[in-house]
Amino acid sequence: MRLIRGDSFCMGSEEFYPEEEPVRVVSVGDFWMDETPATNAQFAHFVDATGYVTFAERFLSPQDYAGYSPEMLVPGSSVFDPPQGLARLSFSADTVPAWWQFVPGASWRHPLGPGSGIEAREDHPVVHVVAEDAEAYASWSGKSLLTEAEWEYAARGGLDGAKFAWGDELEPDGRRLAKYWEGDFPNENRAPPGLERTVPVRSYPENGYGLYDMIGNVWEWTADWYSHARVDGSSCCGSVGREQDAMQKSVDRDAAIAVPRRVLKGGSHLCAASYCRRYRPAARWPQAIDTSTSHIGFRCIVRR
Repeated sequence: MRLIRGDSFCMGSEEFYPEEEPVRVVSVGDFWMDETPATNAQFAHFVDATGYVTFAERFLSPQDYAGYSPEMLVPGSSVFDPPQGLARLSFSADTVPAWWQFVPGASWRHPLGPGSGIEAREDHPVVHVVAEDAEAYASWSGKSLLTEAEWEYAARGGLDGAKFAWGDELEPDGRRLAKYWEGDFPNENRAPPGLERTVPVRSYPENGYGLYDMIGNVWEWTADWYSHARVDGSSCCGSVGREQDAMQKSVDRDAAIAVPRRVLKGGSHLCAASYCRRYRPAARWPQAIDTSTSHIGFRCIVRR
């Protein structure tokens, strides 16, 4: 872990996506932070010690998911599956992009579904975990998930106001400094064989605070319920009543089932200049707390 000295900083951005606005001054305290996202090896150690079963490995209740087909209630998770032929990069709010498929049997142990595994991938970020899974790991390890403000402050690495975690250029001197999409998304992937999806942690340079993979590779869960960017920088770590209110307001009212959403940060290996320019500290994404995918992980902190 690395000690991150707290301070005030300019959170958010007004140059990319509206949910990142407005830029506002936020303060965070000191905390120790994992250098990397939790890896397959670390998560396996947790499961071996506790017998924990992740959400993706459980059957869903027909009562809780009324209207879902029986095929969607079995253990499984969403896996990126490059579509055949050209795919539309724009879609409505109630449409799942063509490159996502629910795969029965997909889980952290089997990232691509039955027959796949994590052998020789122990140093890759663990994926197919929901917020509940990340919090269970954090509690077992004596740590916590970060607030959105803590995460963004740490990702900036001392470069307050910069577009990216390393400055204002995406690829300074032609160098790729994070794991994001290489090629024409979603059909052409020019990454080296075996590294088309996640890569081992520490594959790219650390940021100014000695942290790796803050940008790209996998999205990371935070402790905050999703809302439009808040001027006061408040987080879920307030009163019980305030947290319950924030949780209820995070629900997507257009969704078939009302599921609260948490903030994801950091972007992933699927972010691309032509589709999702969220490989930045200010970027954020609302994720239903019961939805795991092949590009979402987490890391933890200990507050001083």
